[in-house]
Amino acid sequence: MSTAADNSEITALLYRYARAVDSKDWELYRSVFTDDATIDYSSAGQAVGTRDEIVDWFAANFGVIPWSMHYITNIEVLKQDAETATVRAMFYNPMQLPGMAAQSSCGGYYHHELRRTPDGWRSSSLREEMVWFVGGRSHADA
Repeated sequence: MSTAADNSEITALLYRYARAVDSKDWELYRSVFTDDATIDYSSAGQAVGTRDEIVDWFAANFGVIPWSMHYITNIEVLKQDAETATVRAMFYNPMQLPGMAAQSSCGGYYHHELRRTPDGWRSSSLREEMVWFVGGRSHADA
């Protein structure tokens, strides 16, 4: 059963994830995940891999995005025991894409499998489920 302390720590973990991505702080991003974590951004047409592979991918590719601002809401602990938790949260992400003056945005769900570690809750698996995207480039612009 999820406790108020667990819920607070899990919420803080997801907020730290958003801050890490938006500030492009890849060491902070690493701190959200276990060493053996797997991360799947394929629903957005992006990378799938280990934590370190995704950090390398972000470092090489995310710097071209002038700004992004992830909002994480509706955090639900779907299942929890003493050592693991399954969490779903909604995201809304306005951003500016390179070469575009207008704002773009997307939204969907983050699906996390969390593990309690000596340093607190960490994500051992993240799967992004992109539901919508507006304001992106058309194929003619590419």
